[in-house]
Amino acid sequence: MRRPGIEAGRWLVPLLLLAGVLAPTACVLWFMNAAIDNQRDASRRKLSEAYRGQLTLLRARVDSFWEQRAADLAREAEGAFAPVAFQQIVQRGVADAVILLNADGSVAYPSSPKQVTADPFYQRPDWMAARALENWNDFAGAAAAYASIVKEERDASVAARAAQARIRCIMRSGNKDAALHAIQEYFTSGRLLQGLDLGGRAIAADEQLLAMRLSGRDAPLRSLLADYKNTPMPSAQRIFLMQEVGGRFPTLEAERLAAHFREAGNARPGEAVFQTTGIPDLWKLTAPGKRAVALYKAGTISSAIRGLASGLQTAVTVTPPEGIAPAAEESIGAGSRLPGWQMSLTSVAAEPFDETVRRQRMSYIWVAVLAIAVVALTALAAAGTFRKQWQLTRLKTDLVSSVSHELKTPLASMRVLVDSLLEDETPDHKKTHEYLELIARENVRLSRLIENFLTFSRLERNRQKFDFAMTRPEHVVEATLEAAQERLQAPDCKLDVDVSPGLPALRADEDALVTVLLNLLDNAYKYTPGEKHIALRAFSSNGSVVFAIDDNGIGIAPREQKRIFRRFYQVDQRLARESGGCGLGLSIVESIVRAHGGSVEVESQPGKGSHFSVVLPA
Repeated sequence: MRRPGIEAGRWLVPLLLLAGVLAPTACVLWFMNAAIDNQRDASRRKLSEAYRGQLTLLRARVDSFWEQRAADLAREAEGAFAPVAFQQIVQRGVADAVILLNADGSVAYPSSPKQVTADPFYQRPDWMAARALENWNDFAGAAAAYASIVKEERDASVAARAAQARIRCIMRSGNKDAALHAIQEYFTSGRLLQGLDLGGRAIAADEQLLAMRLSGRDAPLRSLLADYKNTPMPSAQRIFLMQEVGGRFPTLEAERLAAHFREAGNARPGEAVFQTTGIPDLWKLTAPGKRAVALYKAGTISSAIRGLASGLQTAVTVTPPEGIAPAAEESIGAGSRLPGWQMSLTSVAAEPFDETVRRQRMSYIWVAVLAIAVVALTALAAAGTFRKQWQLTRLKTDLVSSVSHELKTPLASMRVLVDSLLEDETPDHKKTHEYLELIARENVRLSRLIENFLTFSRLERNRQKFDFAMTRPEHVVEATLEAAQERLQAPDCKLDVDVSPGLPALRADEDALVTVLLNLLDNAYKYTPGEKHIALRAFSSNGSVVFAIDDNGIGIAPREQKRIFRRFYQVDQRLARESGGCGLGLSIVESIVRAHGGSVEVESQPGKGSHFSVVLPA
């Protein structure tokens, strides 16, 4: 045990235990992770095979869906007024936008504005008379003349232009309220809503814009813009007015998309399949009969197909022609009306499946962690037990060494004294008496040492029994002084005793407390070289009885003050050998005091002595 390098061997067993825990743990975790991955891959393959046939079913649904859309487009285009058909197709979600054609292939809606020509009504006498009054700034007369034309004219466009001229004269006269009233009278309802100006624009819409600017109310104009049936107007005018009003219009984006498509010069019918338009991400589908060209954004097409796949619980990616398709397990054409489009099965229920696998893996990991923790704690406990046994073995070795040394010294002294007495043929009475006193003193020392060993042994095995009874502190001090008087009455030792009167009684084992004080006094004597000044005091403090022992000895360093109560611990081995002792005294003191519900406190500085306090509850 004391050979060089053997001390480091006590770490070998914990390291082997740690390796024995980590190696199988790492293997188990690796195998567990591999098994989960294999199980996930196998499950995905099975699911992929199970859903593979559903792409074919989805393609049949897609074909049926777009067949129905094409039929709806043809029905709407042939059965309704073109602007109304446009509104219904867009609001019902049949297409993002649509170009409606006449039988001859010309655009019915959205049509381009007409070219402005010379005003043919300037040749009419009534119109010329009203214009003359307006030019002469006779606004009241001009307004009356225009009102007469409105009343007598049967053509809605001519009457609407006359009403517009009358409102203009009222505005020029500065009567805004009358102008608002006239707009409400002529252009809120009735036949004048059909009136168009020379450029084909709806006069009613322009006048309602004027009313909105005068009154701040946009409701009438909003209602007019949403009425595709009674208020025909070119798409450009409708887009402009919708933007002026602001807010949300269901057909505004469709109007813009159709206008953009017309400006690109592609307003021609094509095949009954999806075709490119020359505009990025915009596709056209010509309805049967070629009376409608529906416009679809690529995202709308993809969303429609994904919506058809929702009931199949498959994750489908739709890729247009020349698009970059993601890595897919399955891929198939998107149908007869979508040439070049592909539908891909990128992942079958990937998110919930991956989440299930993740949860399963986490549950396995937690179980593994708990198992590893249990094994690790067991290994730590085993390592701790091993270290304790190692330390206990060392303590036993130190105990044997200390006992051998401590017992040998007084026995050797008594043997020398006895041999000296036996060698004298004529014993000297005085010498014999002195030698016997020395033998008795060594015997007391030996008895105290053996008693300490026995007390320590009983405390270690929890075999020490204390006889608790009502005990007077002064009796404990008296018994201690009687037992220690022989040693403490040496010429170089000065002992001061101070016991406060009227101390409260203790519930304690008097002999055990005497042992405590004797050990403290013995340490004060041993570790005070030269002239010794020791003080023993007993007093009351905060409901407790305190036994305090002070000395002027060598003192104890602060870092050593918590270690001195350990078994066999000695601050200075050299001094311990000179003064005797094996490091059990303070350990016995602490054990006895703790059994009495008290505490031991120490205050010390090297070279300035020590102060020990035993605090016991009264």
